[in-house]
Amino acid sequence: MAPVQLYIYDLSNGLAKQLSAQLTGRQIDGIWHTSIVVYGKEVFYGQGISTALPGRSHHGQPLQVVPLGETAIDEATWEEYLQDLKDHYTAEKYHLLDFNCNSFTNDCAGFLTGGSIPAFVKDLPTDFLSTPFGAALRPTIDNMYRRPSPGVPAVAPPPPNQPVAASLLQAVAAQAQAPPSNLPPAAAPLAATESLAGSLHPVTNSASFRTLLRTHRAVVALFTDFQGCPPCRMIAPVYEQLAAEKGVRAATGGRGAAFTKIDIRVGAGGTLATEWGIRATPTFMFFLDEKKIAEVKGADVGELKSQIDLLLFQAYPPHPHSSLSLTGVKAISLEPILFTQVPPLDNAMAKFVSFIDAAPPSPATTQAKEILTSHVLPYLKARFAPAAGAGKPAPLPSASTLLLTQWTAATSTLVGALPTETLFPLVDMWRLAALDPVAASWLVSTPNAGPVGVLAGRARDALAQSTQDKGTRNYVLTTLRLLANVFKTPALARTLLCGDGLALGILVPSLLHTDATVRTAASSLAFNAAAGVQRARVATGAGLGGVCESNIRADEADTALCVDEEWQVELISALLEALQQEESEEVIHRLVAAVACLLRFMPADGQLHGLLEVLGARGIMQGKLESKLIKKKEVQRLVDEVGSMCPTS
Repeated sequence: MAPVQLYIYDLSNGLAKQLSAQLTGRQIDGIWHTSIVVYGKEVFYGQGISTALPGRSHHGQPLQVVPLGETAIDEATWEEYLQDLKDHYTAEKYHLLDFNCNSFTNDCAGFLTGGSIPAFVKDLPTDFLSTPFGAALRPTIDNMYRRPSPGVPAVAPPPPNQPVAASLLQAVAAQAQAPPSNLPPAAAPLAATESLAGSLHPVTNSASFRTLLRTHRAVVALFTDFQGCPPCRMIAPVYEQLAAEKGVRAATGGRGAAFTKIDIRVGAGGTLATEWGIRATPTFMFFLDEKKIAEVKGADVGELKSQIDLLLFQAYPPHPHSSLSLTGVKAISLEPILFTQVPPLDNAMAKFVSFIDAAPPSPATTQAKEILTSHVLPYLKARFAPAAGAGKPAPLPSASTLLLTQWTAATSTLVGALPTETLFPLVDMWRLAALDPVAASWLVSTPNAGPVGVLAGRARDALAQSTQDKGTRNYVLTTLRLLANVFKTPALARTLLCGDGLALGILVPSLLHTDATVRTAASSLAFNAAAGVQRARVATGAGLGGVCESNIRADEADTALCVDEEWQVELISALLEALQQEESEEVIHRLVAAVACLLRFMPADGQLHGLLEVLGARGIMQGKLESKLIKKKEVQRLVDEVGSMCPTS
């Protein structure tokens, strides 16, 4: 028996742990590279399969060493297995996310010990791609591995606001694929596996196959003899395309089937084929919850597609809402409600300066006033109230990093020096800035959205004290409008929605405010948040049986990906309470639209379903229809449809 170890390296050299929460909204502790150590050698995959003395590869010393157990496989059989894998794990097939060193070590672990590598290593690509940031960078990552085709333009580089990410990716890719120091570099750039949605899972032995079945609800397995079977070669492109279309993907919320291709001539593929009684190739097997439910022999494309669709239908049955007409609900635009009106900026600044001058003077407040009048005001006027001129309009200027840094410092000073009720003009300035994509991206990069988080915190505190004087009302109102505008930039909305409950702490009491204008702004913010939930469900197929019925891109549908069900429960409770008391048809319309977004395709067995029964949501909707407060037919239809989506008490 020989010990088997897994060497784990962080290709980002600590950058992932430092920056991941800021960039992705999720803590990722490393970009893991792994290698197998057995019989005194370290074996890894990058530029093909390479071997080095343990800890002597170009990756240096491992960050972590994980014992995988012992193997009864002798060294000669191990070397023969590696030789068989060399045609499978080639340099040309390497892909940072889809087919990498961890795919290789997981296969080897299965062969040597019957186990697998740790889940935190295997699941890293899915964890990364399930973040909006990862989805947005996916084309860039794939472009790093794709050979350019003549006449086809290259994929665009990362957006300007992602330079750190681009540098990180390039550094990781360089380390992952760097040849060992004793080997010459590759003569040509590496190509990617062409699937941008998900690749075939590599399996070359029985242990890896059992792991695949155990870790995926639906599995499609192709047993093939690519070298000696012409029908296998004919069906291969079709199978790979089906894997890309119907495979497990972050973009569908982890739904789909895991596709694998087992070549009987690679590794222990022949033994695995014998174990499953394979007598001809190609043979397709279909598994649900580890049990084989169907089998197709031969290159029958039509039957293959039918069996895949049937497997997915059984694994992810359609949501009950799929059978409802819901014309009014489907007509709801999921675009955020934005407050774009521009006040007379000179007058607004003059009013705010008068508040500053009325406060006890200090060098800090004097400097803050100078920043606002000499730098912030000219920017706001140039961006949001440009002077009309002859000829083609000039491009609108964006805020510079220097301006935003100075403005943030001035905001911090003034929040500490002025009463809450006098700060609403400052909040209104940031409301406009949130509409500037450059300013919004900068806010994303600051902890807790920087000044926006600070200003929102003040509004939450004021609402907690039940203060409803005119000044505080103005402050809460402008803060709600600011928070509604951050939904123009989903990553910024996500920053403010998640974490310490800041947004809910403002939204919930505002929905019951005595001032109708405040309630209107609050219902707009509630709709934006609920629409984010719906956009995420539709784009990822959550609750749809894995079938996406919208062209919303996954990287656009990220505002609710970190909003858990408890958050939704608290929001819908507040919405239903507000609906019972609301008499304004405009506010009712927005509240019901928000409820519709939260209800549609909600998990059938989740907390929301039970809560709706307890709160009598269907009765609340019926009561609104009977109250005669709603005059518009389209609003009446929406309320009626939302009532039909609610469970009966």
